[in-house]
Amino acid sequence: MNAISLTSSANGRLSGKSWKAPKSATVRSHIPDGVKTKSWEDRMEKTKRAAAIKKLEIDLREEKLADFKRRKEITMERKKAAEERQRLEEDKAKALCSLL
Repeated sequence: MNAISLTSSANGRLSGKSWKAPKSATVRSHIPDGVKTKSWEDRMEKTKRAAAIKKLEIDLREEKLADFKRRKEITMERKKAAEERQRLEEDKAKALCSLL
């Protein structure tokens, strides 16, 4: 009869099940596959493209905000001008009433 040798586990116990294959630790690397396989130049090109896109997004966002502020300022100026006209008309009406 052929005896199968048993391997010990991490804390010294034996499996006792001869049909089970011995387990080993999983080899893991926390480095993504894209970093492992690509060259430095490829990664830097990707980084440059991402930076350019981000800069463009920031520029567009600032332009949109500036346009919004400009339109808001125009609206406020028109509102102030209308209030001033209204105030002047009321003052004119009061002056006419006091003369009569």
